[in-house]
Amino acid sequence: MKLGIDRLLEEGALRRPLRGRRVALLGHPASLTSDGRHSLDALIEGTDLNVCAAFGPQHGMRGDKQDNMIESPDYVDPRHGIPVFSLYGDVRYPTAAMLEGFDCLLVDLQDIGTRIYTYLTTLVYLLQACDDAGKALWVLERPNPIGRPIEGSLLEPGWESFVGAGPLPMRHGLTLGELARWFVATRGLSLELEVVTMAGYDPTSGPGWGWPLGELSWVNPSPNAASLNMARCFPGTVLFEGTTLSEGRGTTTALELVGAPDLDFHRLLARMADLAPTWLEGCRLRPCWFTPTFHKHVGQLCGGVQIHTDNRHYRHAQFRPYRLAAALLKAIRLERPDYPIWRHFAYEYETERLAIDLLAGGTFLREWVDDPQATAGDLEARLAPDEAGWAEAVRPSLCYP
Repeated sequence: MKLGIDRLLEEGALRRPLRGRRVALLGHPASLTSDGRHSLDALIEGTDLNVCAAFGPQHGMRGDKQDNMIESPDYVDPRHGIPVFSLYGDVRYPTAAMLEGFDCLLVDLQDIGTRIYTYLTTLVYLLQACDDAGKALWVLERPNPIGRPIEGSLLEPGWESFVGAGPLPMRHGLTLGELARWFVATRGLSLELEVVTMAGYDPTSGPGWGWPLGELSWVNPSPNAASLNMARCFPGTVLFEGTTLSEGRGTTTALELVGAPDLDFHRLLARMADLAPTWLEGCRLRPCWFTPTFHKHVGQLCGGVQIHTDNRHYRHAQFRPYRLAAALLKAIRLERPDYPIWRHFAYEYETERLAIDLLAGGTFLREWVDDPQATAGDLEARLAPDEAGWAEAVRPSLCYP
């Protein structure tokens, strides 16, 4: 398999339209070639392209910033002497001055296939900004590590935010290049968009089911995205950022486990199995204990559950992390009706709306959890049509059908 950046470096014909143009790169620490060079270094040192600026998304271009709402400043790259503009600092939408410095923006970001992952929102902002400013945007393709499965309700109108760029389900099943094509088509944009596709990429085959196991090293695309297991769990475990439960930040397996110091997870797992046994399939669920070293419940011993997809019991098509997370939230509400599940705090610079609603893309999930009469079938009736509709809507945008 060859990444988009690898093809751009190796194939002169691909680079030819970029010659004579001022080029910028949007990247982060996981923007690496297959042999481990950072894409910025490889483009400047290995080609004749005029790379004159760079951009960094949340967590930064070169270095990692822990947690959400930890901003990165603009700076001058010490190796190449070019400006590096932060799109998670003073601004999230590029300014006119930033856009003046290039003719074509190369986007080389490792995504993990979940709507709320902010690299997607940054891409959408740049598509719009480049369209308005008459700039070109090229996406250098990388795998969606969690493959093609689709899960979750579509983000509802009016619930757009930095963790919800448009009407996508939580697990969208596309690469960033495919998503760029879909956004350009649905928003009627007219910019020059090129997708430098991967060669030899099949997102429907095991054992990686989207991630080329044995071919490509895993490099954290964000500080807590530490493994393929985390990426697979993330479309469900990310919901717990909007709750009082720990999502494992402050441990070495963040977003692979969930817990709290005052909940009995043996009882909760039994309740989940009664509520919706099929929602628990495809993985191994292990009751566990952990003590966060920072973030929620710091220094407290938490009971919890860890999700394992890195063993012979993993079933890619059956594993549905969004439904699994919903089952856990519902089990808590049924076992402990007065338990304070929902966390009230500023989330991604939103101060009025609940974080859980921003994450879910509307109020439906929270209302389903809090309604004692609502059943698993009620949630399924909402999710299934949205998932089927999304699969049909994005079919024309696929690069790897």
